[in-house]
Parts: sequence; structure tokens; C-alpha cells
Amino acid sequence: MHPKVFIETATELTRLALQFDQALDHLISTYFAENGRCGSRERASLSSIVYGVMRQKLFFEYCAQSGEGPIARRLAILSYAFGQQSASTSQARVEVEATETHFDWREYLNGALSDNEQNWLNHALSIQAKDLDLKYQHNLPEWLVEIIQQQLGMDVSSDEFIGFMNSLHQNASLDLRVNTFKAKRPAVLALLQEQGLNAQVTPYSPWGLRLEQKRGLSQLPIFNQGLLEVQDEGSQLLALALDAKRGETVIDFCAGGGGKTLALGAMMKNTGRLYAFDTSAHRLEGLKPRMARSGLNNIHTMVINDEIDARIQRMWGKAERVLVDAPCTGLGTLRRNPALKWRVKPKSVAQMVELQSAILRSAAKLVQSGGRLIYATCSLLPQENEEVAQAFSNEFKQEFVAVPMQTLLTKPVGEIASQLCSPETGMYLRLWPHLHHTDGFFAAAWTKK
Repeated sequence: MHPKVFIETATELTRLALQFDQALDHLISTYFAENGRCGSRERASLSSIVYGVMRQKLFFEYCAQSGEGPIARRLAILSYAFGQQSASTSQARVEVEATETHFDWREYLNGALSDNEQNWLNHALSIQAKDLDLKYQHNLPEWLVEIIQQQLGMDVSSDEFIGFMNSLHQNASLDLRVNTFKAKRPAVLALLQEQGLNAQVTPYSPWGLRLEQKRGLSQLPIFNQGLLEVQDEGSQLLALALDAKRGETVIDFCAGGGGKTLALGAMMKNTGRLYAFDTSAHRLEGLKPRMARSGLNNIHTMVINDEIDARIQRMWGKAERVLVDAPCTGLGTLRRNPALKWRVKPKSVAQMVELQSAILRSAAKLVQSGGRLIYATCSLLPQENEEVAQAFSNEFKQEFVAVPMQTLLTKPVGEIASQLCSPETGMYLRLWPHLHHTDGFFAAAWTKK
């Protein structure tokens, strides 16, 4: 692709992303579907530019001040240039229509820039975030920095806190879950390695495998045979904590794409009745081909209108185990979805908490006496996590007893469970990207009296 066309395309994608009106991955995939002129390498590089803008938006905006022209163009140029400069250092270069050994990214980029833009960029590349105010290092909204800083108990200028912030700006690894209904982890690991993939076992989940480099799996026979699924290690731990048994009635209340549903079905050895509830027919429709690959037929999908749907009432008190992976801000997934930090506002957090509390109350009615209830989010915010869980415990103390997540996880993962849960009490699962190399996750558990 000619460099001028490449930068123009990057500018348009960046402009669209800065509107913050849709999920970044959906925006990018839709754009490429509607504009077929990009090859696979161009798509990868353009995607990297847009994600880079979202990750380092404040820093790039600072560097863009001295430039001219549309802000989206300046940000796209900066993201590409800083990304290539960093990648050149690590010898992990992103390439655009070039051979691996002869690509000069700066010469390529200059082919799209005016003389004034080249002079501006030379100056911008000399700027280092560590020499600027902390907000240009954190690249997070101030309200979010304050909340996380209070949780971690670190000074915002400390190396530890900056290390945490940097972890949110890194690419996430690709975590996989072995389908234990069909295969064992050592065998699947060996098959991946035979394909030349550098796969490693995950440190916590006994089902997990990790690829540091993203890889399309659809061409792998072991994926199409249903031996593995894409699922973050933290999400796998939720299923382990629920501990679904053979022959039970289990409900995944907010099933979404069904990753945890499939993990639960494998735990149940394809027995019992496993219900996948969701308000999105589209998401549940996407679960069907995954079910077919998995070999599981004990899963029953149910589209519900909301958390008080009449069909839910017919199942009150009938489930041994209920998982509520509630809708949330998703701020634990910033490695994958960096635009969320600019889309989420404090007001939207309050609205989300209200919904989460209503969903949890409704799901609790499905649990039978002696049954287990787990509430989880992929959020970093205590408002969506500890505060929702504590409010539920206070409101339903006559019906439910809180159970430490550390207790539930010790059996499947061993003593390492203490590293995954809140200090001292072990009451809540609390995963952090910089500590556990997973998405940010929270979970709380109760037993019904």
C-alpha cells in the first residue's frame, strides 16, 4: 500500500475511533469488511495504530500540540512512529509491504509526510513520557487513577504504580482452555508445539494454555475438533470456583458468548442441565457453533428480556449452581479494549451498579437450598465489585452465607489460591493484570442456607 494511502486510512480509522460510539474491535472489523483494499499485513499494522492511540492518547495529544492538520492524522502518525521505534528496539517490527530484512519504516512514513510534518515528528519522537507530568505516563482518566490508586495503596508516582499502569497498555496474551470433555492438557500442549506454536501452561488454571503471540486458530485441526477454546485464565477460574458437578442443574445467568458455559459443560461431563441465559439472541446464536465443536449437548440456551423475565421465575429454587458474570464497565480488559477507559464515565458506573445489583438479586432466586451463587465482573472498580457483593450480603444475610473464594479455589488450584484472592480474608477473587497476567477479574461467592 502506498504510504499516503496507508496514513490516510489510518487517519480515517483513528477519526472513527475517537468518536467512542462503538467497541474498537467491532469498528475495525467492520471498516475492513467494507474497505477490502487492505491486505493482512496492512490490517494488522492499521489496527496496531488505532489501539496505540487509545492506549497512549494523553501522551500522543501532548506530542501532537506542536503539529498541524487534523488531530486524527497527527495521532495516527505518532502511534505508528512510536510503535515502530519501540518495535525496532525489540526487533519485533510491524511491516507494511516490505521484506523482513529491508524495511525502513521511517523512509516509508516520510513518503506520506510533508516537510513540516517530518520536522514536527522528529521533535515529537525525542519526547519521553517519563519526563512529563504523571498523567502522560498513566494515560488514564484522572478519576480512574484515583480509584485504582486507593485500592492498590501505592503512591501514583511510584515505580510499582507506573508498572501497573504500563501493564494495562500491553498487548494481552492469547489464553486457551483445553476442553477436558475431549482431551487432556498435556496432549493438547504437545499438539500445539508440533504446530510450531510456543504454548505454555497457565500458572493457575489446570485447563489453561497461553500463547504470547496472537494467532488465528481457525486453521488448526485441534481447534476445529473442539479440543480447545479461547478463554482468559481469569475467566477459567470462575468456572473452577463454581465447581459444577455431574447431573446438576446449573445456570450461567449472563452467558454472553458462552466461554464459561462451555467450561461448565465440560466439568459436568455433558450430563445434567446447563442453562445459558442472555438478553442477546445474537450472542447466544454465536454459542451454537462452539457447542457443536465442543461435543456438548447438555447446554440449553434461553434468550431473556431482562432479569425479571417470567421464564426465569419458573426456575426459582431449582439450580444447584448459578454463575452471574454481570455486565460491567469492562475496565479489567483494558489490555484488549483500551478505548473503554475513555468511553466509561463516572455516571455510567453508577448506572451499571444499579443493573448489576438487580441482576444479582434475580439470579439469587434460582439457587436451591445448599446451592452456590457466584457474582463476577471483569472490572477493576470497587463500586462494581466489593460494594455490590457487600450490599447483597447485607440485604440477604438471612438467606445466604458468604464463602471465601480462597476456600473454593484451593481444591482446584492448590495453595496458590491465596495469591489470587483479597489479602487477609481471602473473601474475594481479585486478579490484576500486573500481578497475575490476566484480565482484571473479581468474584464473590455465597451458599444458600
